[in-house]
Amino acid sequence: MAEEASARRRKPEPVESQDASSPEKPKQKSTKQKVKDSESYSSHVLDAFRVLTFLVLAYIGLSYLVSSGDTYSWGFPTAPRYLKTDWWLKQLRGPLYLTPSELATYNGSDPSKPLYLAINGTIYDVSSNARTYGPGGSYQYFSGVDAARAYVTGCFAEDRTPDMRGVEEMYLPIDDPVVDRHWTAAELAELKKEERAKAEKKVHDNLSHWVNFFKNSPKYDFVGYVKRPEGWPESEPVRQLCDQAAKGRKKRVVPKEKQ
Repeated sequence: MAEEASARRRKPEPVESQDASSPEKPKQKSTKQKVKDSESYSSHVLDAFRVLTFLVLAYIGLSYLVSSGDTYSWGFPTAPRYLKTDWWLKQLRGPLYLTPSELATYNGSDPSKPLYLAINGTIYDVSSNARTYGPGGSYQYFSGVDAARAYVTGCFAEDRTPDMRGVEEMYLPIDDPVVDRHWTAAELAELKKEERAKAEKKVHDNLSHWVNFFKNSPKYDFVGYVKRPEGWPESEPVRQLCDQAAKGRKKRVVPKEKQ
């Protein structure tokens, strides 16, 4: 009985027959084959990268030689700034820090120097648009100086300064006893507070528009910053509002409910 039980235990399990119609499972690649395929793909990518790198370097090198070192892009006016020699020199040099008197020498009077302007303390190279910002140009007053105030007031010749104190007055109504009598003293004080807040916001928004214009323009390169003496601008008297900006001020408008 023991032998019969042992024989039954050693009897192999029946093997399920595979359906002939079932599809065969694809053979998985060995680890060695996977590594070989990966190396082959990497080799093709590397070869393509080498060819492209060679073509770019050849393009840049020939342009540099032909232009005697002036440009890497064969002088195309719409070429990216990173294909220009001057741009790379500026990146390696870092930002410049110029005093107002030093900045004034970059106003186009010296042809050997680039054309710089500043706005809100930041200097930009506008040499690419010398017709506009150079001597005789319509915006020549902005060159060689930080004329942030003039961008808001519109007084190009008079407001060639970054001192923005008092500019908000151009957006404030004119006090007039005949008109202002429609408000109580408390109401008028609160109204003037609101008017000043709105005026200051207009000045901020107008100046920010021009600051972002130069910051985001692909034509004008960042150069550096203007160095101001300690205590500026409080060390100088507050400027009067220029005539053009002052003429735009109007009297308050009395609302219908107060008429």
